[in-house]
Amino acid sequence: MGLVYAEINLTSIDDIVLSRRGFLDKDKIKQVRVNALVDSGAYMLSINETVRAQLDLPFIEKQFGTLADETLIEVEIVGPVEVRFENRRTTVDAIVLPGDAEVLLGAIPMEDMDVLIDPRQQKLVVNPKHPYVATKHLK
Repeated sequence: MGLVYAEINLTSIDDIVLSRRGFLDKDKIKQVRVNALVDSGAYMLSINETVRAQLDLPFIEKQFGTLADETLIEVEIVGPVEVRFENRRTTVDAIVLPGDAEVLLGAIPMEDMDVLIDPRQQKLVVNPKHPYVATKHLK
């Protein structure tokens, strides 16, 4: 299977909350559309420094992360951020990768949105067993 990319929308949850409470106009909510590498081997949503700046996501904490080449790096966790794909959404924290690294859509947001990688079509798809509403495993 080759690389799979998906167009996703990322939105600042802080801005969504401010808008709901009447402190920010809806057209001022910071959001960005990105072409993310769908990576079921990655754990979280990973964004780069540019996306973090565009969304003005606040720092939560520092953690260590292991890259694909086994290099251990210190990363910042920021958020929360809303992720949208087709008729699905989830709210997650994000890892900030250095520089202009590719945005990675990891397993946790994929599972929460109930989306799958279709190897035949080589694309991200809404789970065909639950096309209208995401279904979660509660056990």
